[in-house]
Amino acid sequence: MSEIIFEVREDEVDGGFTASALGYGIHTQGDTLEELRAMVKEAVSCYFDETMDRPKIIRLHFVRDEILVQ
Repeated sequence: MSEIIFEVREDEVDGGFTASALGYGIHTQGDTLEELRAMVKEAVSCYFDETMDRPKIIRLHFVRDEILVQ
């Protein structure tokens, strides 16, 4: 595996960010983007042990909702 993709959402009510890996049971959160990046790296490191093929690239896909009022 060369890449793993995380869907990142900003919590508009409480602040902070949540991230979930697509196709894997990896979920984490952070109060800031810097903290989230560190938590994602740690979560991937914990999930993939030395017998598994660890991804070389971690991609963060930021998702946001935008509401247009007419």
